Amino acid sequence: MKSKIYFITGGARSGKSAFAEKLAGEFQGKRAYLATAQALDAEMVARIEHHRKRRGSAWDTFEEPLAVAELIRKLSGQYEVVLLDCLTLWLSNVMAHTDGDDAVNASSDALVSQLKEFSGACIVVSNEVGLGIVPDNPLARRFRDYAGMLNQKTAQVADEVYFTASGIPVKIK
Repeated sequence: MKSKIYFITGGARSGKSAFAEKLAGEFQGKRAYLATAQALDAEMVARIEHHRKRRGSAWDTFEEPLAVAELIRKLSGQYEVVLLDCLTLWLSNVMAHTDGDDAVNASSDALVSQLKEFSGACIVVSNEVGLGIVPDNPLARRFRDYAGMLNQKTAQVADEVYFTASGIPVKIK
């Protein structure tokens, strides 16, 4: 299979993950689901369980909040499709465990580089966080800025980019 990157972005509950899973279902072969969410409270436990049930048994699930680039490298050649859900949760995990702009940027660049190296279809889901008001605190503004830059870097290397709104995916690249 030829390498191909699909980038899917949109707002919260816009249908990004469901569309990504449907897209992945169009490919033959083994599928890996890379979940970056952490079940740190009851609400996240419920969200994670909802996603698991929707996916069914056609996936091998890997829960990895931080070392996603390394995991993608390990899975290359073993899986035809990798679905990374979601980039912004991963970024938030990295920011919580990393000091300084250089470290966050290096982690982001390493992940984008590894996406390009995957030997199959890579489907990446991310939240678009830049459409709302300017956050009222420095950490939230920093996160918004990092997310915007990471989304841009991922969209630039992607073969296809989709924006989802109200459950409707719109191809923008």
